[in-house]
Amino acid sequence: MAIGSGLGSQLGLAAESTYGTFAAPTKFVEFTKESMQLKKTTAQSAGIAAGRLLPLSSRRVVTQRQASGSIEMEVTTKAMGLLLQALMGTTVTPVQQAASTAYLQTHTLADTAGKFLTLQKGLPLTTGTVTRKNFLGCKVTSGEFSCGAGEMLTASYEIDAKDVEESSVLAAASYPAMAPYHFGQMSLKTGTFNSETARDGVRKVSVKIERPQDVERFYAGAQGLKAEPITNDQIKITGSIEMDYVDTVLDDLHTSDAATSLVWEFVGANIASTYFETFRITLPAVRFDEGPPVVDGFGVLKPTMNFTGLFDGTNQPKIEYMSAESTL
Repeated sequence: MAIGSGLGSQLGLAAESTYGTFAAPTKFVEFTKESMQLKKTTAQSAGIAAGRLLPLSSRRVVTQRQASGSIEMEVTTKAMGLLLQALMGTTVTPVQQAASTAYLQTHTLADTAGKFLTLQKGLPLTTGTVTRKNFLGCKVTSGEFSCGAGEMLTASYEIDAKDVEESSVLAAASYPAMAPYHFGQMSLKTGTFNSETARDGVRKVSVKIERPQDVERFYAGAQGLKAEPITNDQIKITGSIEMDYVDTVLDDLHTSDAATSLVWEFVGANIASTYFETFRITLPAVRFDEGPPVVDGFGVLKPTMNFTGLFDGTNQPKIEYMSAESTL
């Protein structure tokens, strides 16, 4: 029996081969918070009948079903691949590094058509019995990453789902040995693409990738369920850098509105040879929108530089993830 509280909960993931068709979870992520839930649209018959004071219960119908919510977690050295692929869109196969036990996943920005997941949530009753809710056809509509001084690197994913069912068997959760990425492993670089240099004075960084999609594709003949959402607007990448005012490099970029490449990187333990656990976001072109330094007291100036990620005409944004996992 499980613990009859949130301590006994679990969250499993699997890539689906067909949108909205259950796939048994193959990966289990450690999460800090989730809000996934069924959203149903109902209609109530309102016909007038002599003497009837209340609508008939038998004439309430469910006309549409869907689900949505978010998942928050610490970014760890394993088990992140499926969500990164669903966010970024590229079909990824981890590439073995030389003949070592290190594998590199390169998640380059692309359309997310055909990228959908089954998300299985294990919910413990107070008795210790774990119930399940299987969210089918899960599409990631945004992902946000953040890390500040003294903190873990965290991720928050917004998810849209086709439906929820509770009949498929609850998978037995298992977790690999892994560690969280944290501030002590963080660096930030800017400059010419592929020749970026480290920035000093950085206290906190956040990056958000939004994948706008038409999530209201409800058609006749589909039993009130949606078709796979389709990208219906340009991708939006935004972020911020909180820093001490140690130099004018980023401030000058704000003033000139010039573009710079940005690399946000975390390097963990050695996997093998010269290969280390790594989480890296590369944005080949960002421009700073606001955040020049202001004086609001006696202390050190601490500007927050807000930026927008754009296409440099050649190189797409990407997330690289080096781990000891040979599969997503």
